[in-house]
Amino acid sequence: MAGSNGKQKSARDMILSLGLIVLAALVIYVFVPHDDKEPDIKRVDYTVELATARRAASYPISAPVGLPDTWKATSVRYRGDDFDAWHLGFRTPDGQYVQVEQSAAKERAKFVDDASQGSSATDVTDEIAGAKWTRWTGGRYNALVLNGADGSTTVVAGTASFDRLAEMARALKTA
Repeated sequence: MAGSNGKQKSARDMILSLGLIVLAALVIYVFVPHDDKEPDIKRVDYTVELATARRAASYPISAPVGLPDTWKATSVRYRGDDFDAWHLGFRTPDGQYVQVEQSAAKERAKFVDDASQGSSATDVTDEIAGAKWTRWTGGRYNALVLNGADGSTTVVAGTASFDRLAEMARALKTA
């Protein structure tokens, strides 16, 4: 039975090693600082891009006016080579995401599908600031869609509730 003593020693050494590893992990966990708060998302200034888009686009570009400072602009882009595509993204006061997407794309359904991340039109409409917006649901985002008489399409979409989307839609102004 000379071999059994070696097996016991080997098992004891493994248990001691495991104990040291757990102890080291515990020390690291206790002494390494944790940041459990949400990351600070940088606010972007979109005034230059807005002015550029309004000069270059083939339709009236919309941007919010009068939203509280608790709405934080997080992204902006204008692509004249992509049917004058305008994008403006916001973080809402309750931490959700809302974006304004506009385009003069001829395939409106495809544009709305992309902007709403796969939503479909419903029969529900909302009267917002004198315009008839159609609700889209079922995709990654909820969306409010406005088909402009000038050939443009405006989509207000995001993870936020329809109340927040409507709040953004009410704030949209063209120059």
